[in-house]
Amino acid sequence: MKKNIYSILRGKFLISDDSFKNWRIIIFISFLAVIMIASSHSADKKVYEIAKLTNDVKELRSAFVDKRGRLMRLKKESYVEAEMKKKNISISLNPPTKIIVKSKKQ
Repeated sequence: MKKNIYSILRGKFLISDDSFKNWRIIIFISFLAVIMIASSHSADKKVYEIAKLTNDVKELRSAFVDKRGRLMRLKKESYVEAEMKKKNISISLNPPTKIIVKSKKQ
């Protein structure tokens, strides 16, 4: 048992006569490890991008709600009336009348 562990630590399985099988497995495992590391980095990159986009969506939604609230205040009749008073324009006391035009048919 000691001899086997010692031979593995010294790397005799890499230089022995049937080492070609061992090298193929080592290269294959190394290739799989590189693929796994690249996949992990790609997944991390996507997670960071998703987090960034989520924050952007939250900011844009907040800005939308703020702008919508401001628009609702600007559309109020009382606000429009106050702005018109600043320009010396008042509300008409007479309601609008409908003008009906009848055309002559020939």
